Amino acid sequence: MNTTPSKTTDLSTTETPADDPKKSTTDAAVTEDPTATTAPSEATEEFEDDDLEPDPFTEARHGVGAGATAVVSAALGIVALTGAWSGRVAAERETLMGQIQTAGGSSAAQQISEIYGDAWHTTALVNGVFAVLALLVGAFVLVRPAFGTPATRPQPAWIRAVALAGVALGTLGVLISAGMYFDLFLSLPVAGTPAG
Repeated sequence: MNTTPSKTTDLSTTETPADDPKKSTTDAAVTEDPTATTAPSEATEEFEDDDLEPDPFTEARHGVGAGATAVVSAALGIVALTGAWSGRVAAERETLMGQIQTAGGSSAAQQISEIYGDAWHTTALVNGVFAVLALLVGAFVLVRPAFGTPATRPQPAWIRAVALAGVALGTLGVLISAGMYFDLFLSLPVAGTPAG
Protein backbone atom coordinates (compact mmCIF):
# COMPACT_ATOMS: atom_id res chain seq x y z
CA MET A 1 0.00 0.00 0.00
CA ASN A 2 0.99 3.53 -0.53
CA THR A 3 1.94 5.19 2.73
CA THR A 4 2.70 8.65 1.35
CA PRO A 5 -0.04 11.10 1.93
CA SER A 6 -1.72 12.30 -1.19
CA LYS A 7 -1.48 15.95 -2.01
CA THR A 8 -4.70 17.62 -2.76
CA THR A 9 -4.99 20.92 -4.45
CA ASP A 10 -7.69 23.33 -3.74
CA LEU A 11 -8.80 24.99 -6.94
CA SER A 12 -10.11 27.97 -5.11
CA THR A 13 -6.62 28.81 -3.77
CA THR A 14 -4.65 28.57 -7.02
CA GLU A 15 -3.30 31.87 -8.20
CA THR A 16 -4.44 33.39 -11.42
CA PRO A 17 -2.68 36.12 -13.40
CA ALA A 18 -5.32 38.54 -12.22
CA ASP A 19 -4.43 37.84 -8.56
CA ASP A 20 -0.73 38.53 -9.03
CA PRO A 21 -0.08 41.58 -11.27
CA LYS A 22 3.62 40.76 -11.48
CA LYS A 23 2.89 37.67 -13.52
CA SER A 24 2.11 38.50 -17.09
CA THR A 25 0.27 36.59 -19.68
CA THR A 26 3.57 35.66 -21.29
CA ASP A 27 4.39 33.51 -18.27
CA ALA A 28 1.14 31.71 -18.80
CA ALA A 29 1.95 31.24 -22.48
CA VAL A 30 5.34 29.74 -21.61
CA THR A 31 3.76 27.19 -19.31
CA GLU A 32 1.45 25.95 -22.07
CA ASP A 33 2.10 22.67 -23.81
CA PRO A 34 4.82 23.27 -26.46
CA THR A 35 3.47 20.51 -28.69
CA ALA A 36 0.12 22.18 -29.05
CA THR A 37 -0.54 23.56 -32.51
CA THR A 38 -1.95 26.98 -33.08
CA ALA A 39 -4.90 27.51 -35.37
CA PRO A 40 -4.13 29.41 -38.56
CA SER A 41 -5.11 33.01 -38.42
CA GLU A 42 -7.74 34.48 -40.66
CA ALA A 43 -5.12 36.47 -42.57
CA THR A 44 -3.33 33.37 -43.79
CA GLU A 45 -6.60 31.70 -44.75
CA GLU A 46 -7.51 34.60 -47.02
CA PHE A 47 -4.54 34.06 -49.37
CA GLU A 48 -4.97 30.95 -51.44
CA ASP A 49 -3.42 30.01 -54.75
CA ASP A 50 -6.50 31.11 -56.66
CA ASP A 51 -6.44 34.57 -55.11
CA LEU A 52 -2.83 35.35 -56.04
CA GLU A 53 -2.09 37.56 -59.02
CA PRO A 54 -0.94 35.71 -62.14
CA ASP A 55 2.75 35.59 -62.87
CA PRO A 56 3.57 38.42 -65.34
CA PHE A 57 6.12 36.24 -67.14
CA THR A 58 3.53 33.53 -67.70
CA GLU A 59 1.11 36.13 -69.00
CA ALA A 60 3.76 37.50 -71.36
CA ARG A 61 4.57 34.04 -72.74
CA HIS A 62 0.91 33.25 -73.47
CA GLY A 63 0.36 33.27 -77.21
CA VAL A 64 3.91 34.19 -78.23
CA GLY A 65 4.14 31.45 -80.86
CA ALA A 66 0.73 32.20 -82.32
CA GLY A 67 1.49 35.93 -82.33
CA ALA A 68 4.80 35.44 -84.12
CA THR A 69 3.14 33.19 -86.70
CA ALA A 70 0.40 35.75 -87.28
CA VAL A 71 3.00 38.48 -87.85
CA VAL A 72 4.83 36.20 -90.31
CA SER A 73 1.56 35.68 -92.17
CA ALA A 74 0.98 39.42 -92.50
CA ALA A 75 4.59 39.99 -93.59
CA LEU A 76 4.29 37.29 -96.26
CA GLY A 77 1.11 38.96 -97.51
CA ILE A 78 2.89 42.31 -97.81
CA VAL A 79 5.79 40.67 -99.67
CA ALA A 80 3.30 39.03 -102.03
CA LEU A 81 1.81 42.42 -102.91
CA THR A 82 5.01 44.44 -103.17
CA GLY A 83 7.22 41.78 -104.70
CA ALA A 84 10.22 39.93 -103.35
CA TRP A 85 13.87 40.17 -104.33
CA SER A 86 13.70 36.49 -105.26
CA GLY A 87 10.98 37.31 -107.81
CA ARG A 88 13.15 40.05 -109.28
CA VAL A 89 16.14 37.71 -109.54
CA ALA A 90 14.00 35.02 -111.19
CA ALA A 91 12.59 37.57 -113.64
CA GLU A 92 16.07 38.84 -114.57
CA ARG A 93 17.17 35.25 -115.13
CA GLU A 94 14.22 34.67 -117.46
CA THR A 95 15.07 37.91 -119.30
CA LEU A 96 18.67 36.77 -119.78
CA MET A 97 17.58 33.35 -121.00
CA GLY A 98 15.16 34.98 -123.43
CA GLN A 99 17.94 37.19 -124.79
CA ILE A 100 20.17 34.17 -125.28
CA GLN A 101 17.43 32.21 -127.07
CA THR A 102 16.54 35.05 -129.41
CA ALA A 103 20.11 36.14 -130.15
CA GLY A 104 20.33 34.06 -133.32
CA GLY A 105 17.52 35.96 -134.94
CA SER A 106 13.83 35.57 -134.27
CA SER A 107 10.60 37.43 -134.85
CA ALA A 108 9.58 40.44 -132.75
CA ALA A 109 6.64 38.52 -131.24
CA GLN A 110 8.96 35.73 -130.10
CA GLN A 111 11.39 38.23 -128.59
CA ILE A 112 8.59 39.93 -126.68
CA SER A 113 7.36 36.60 -125.39
CA GLU A 114 10.79 35.24 -124.47
CA ILE A 115 12.31 38.40 -123.00
CA TYR A 116 9.38 40.25 -121.47
CA GLY A 117 6.52 37.75 -121.13
CA ASP A 118 8.44 34.98 -119.38
CA ALA A 119 9.93 37.43 -116.88
CA TRP A 120 6.48 38.88 -116.17
CA HIS A 121 4.98 35.45 -115.60
CA THR A 122 7.88 34.39 -113.37
CA THR A 123 7.39 37.46 -111.18
CA ALA A 124 3.70 36.67 -110.93
CA LEU A 125 4.45 33.06 -110.03
CA VAL A 126 6.90 33.95 -107.24
CA ASN A 127 4.54 36.56 -105.78
CA GLY A 128 1.74 34.00 -105.96
CA VAL A 129 3.80 31.53 -103.93
CA PHE A 130 4.33 34.14 -101.21
CA ALA A 131 0.60 34.94 -101.27
CA VAL A 132 -0.38 31.28 -100.87
CA LEU A 133 2.06 30.94 -97.97
CA ALA A 134 0.56 34.02 -96.28
CA LEU A 135 -2.92 32.62 -96.77
CA LEU A 136 -2.03 29.20 -95.35
CA VAL A 137 -0.07 30.50 -92.34
CA GLY A 138 -2.80 33.00 -91.42
CA ALA A 139 -5.50 30.34 -91.75
CA PHE A 140 -3.45 28.00 -89.55
CA VAL A 141 -3.26 30.61 -86.79
CA LEU A 142 -7.01 31.22 -86.97
CA VAL A 143 -8.05 27.55 -86.84
CA ARG A 144 -5.32 26.32 -84.45
CA PRO A 145 -7.36 26.85 -81.23
CA ALA A 146 -10.00 24.43 -82.54
CA PHE A 147 -7.53 21.53 -82.62
CA GLY A 148 -5.38 19.86 -79.99
CA THR A 149 -5.73 20.38 -76.26
CA PRO A 150 -8.03 23.25 -75.37
CA ALA A 151 -6.28 26.36 -74.14
CA THR A 152 -6.91 27.71 -70.65
CA ARG A 153 -7.43 31.21 -72.06
CA PRO A 154 -8.86 32.37 -75.38
CA GLN A 155 -6.47 33.54 -78.06
CA PRO A 156 -5.73 37.27 -77.68
CA ALA A 157 -7.67 39.50 -80.04
CA TRP A 158 -4.57 41.11 -81.59
CA ILE A 159 -3.32 37.70 -82.74
CA ARG A 160 -6.59 36.96 -84.50
CA ALA A 161 -6.58 40.44 -86.06
CA VAL A 162 -3.03 40.13 -87.44
CA ALA A 163 -3.71 36.59 -88.70
CA LEU A 164 -6.89 37.82 -90.40
CA ALA A 165 -4.88 40.61 -92.03
CA GLY A 166 -2.41 37.98 -93.28
CA VAL A 167 -5.26 35.94 -94.75
CA ALA A 168 -6.74 39.03 -96.43
CA LEU A 169 -3.38 40.11 -97.87
CA GLY A 170 -2.68 36.55 -99.01
CA THR A 171 -6.04 36.29 -100.76
CA LEU A 172 -5.52 39.63 -102.48
CA GLY A 173 -2.01 38.56 -103.48
CA VAL A 174 -3.28 35.30 -104.98
CA LEU A 175 -5.88 37.18 -107.04
CA ILE A 176 -3.37 39.74 -108.31
CA SER A 177 -0.76 37.10 -109.11
CA ALA A 178 -3.29 34.99 -110.99
CA GLY A 179 -4.34 38.05 -112.99
CA MET A 180 -0.69 38.83 -113.81
CA TYR A 181 0.14 35.25 -114.77
CA PHE A 182 -2.83 34.84 -117.10
CA ASP A 183 -2.48 38.37 -118.52
CA LEU A 184 -5.92 39.45 -117.31
CA PHE A 185 -4.88 42.97 -116.28
CA LEU A 186 -2.31 43.75 -118.97
CA SER A 187 -1.71 41.81 -122.12
CA LEU A 188 1.71 41.32 -123.68
CA PRO A 189 2.75 44.04 -126.08
CA VAL A 190 2.16 43.27 -129.72
CA ALA A 191 4.81 44.11 -132.30
CA GLY A 192 3.63 46.26 -135.16
CA THR A 193 3.94 45.12 -138.75
CA PRO A 194 7.02 46.50 -140.47
CA ALA A 195 6.35 49.21 -142.98
CA GLY A 196 7.03 48.04 -146.46
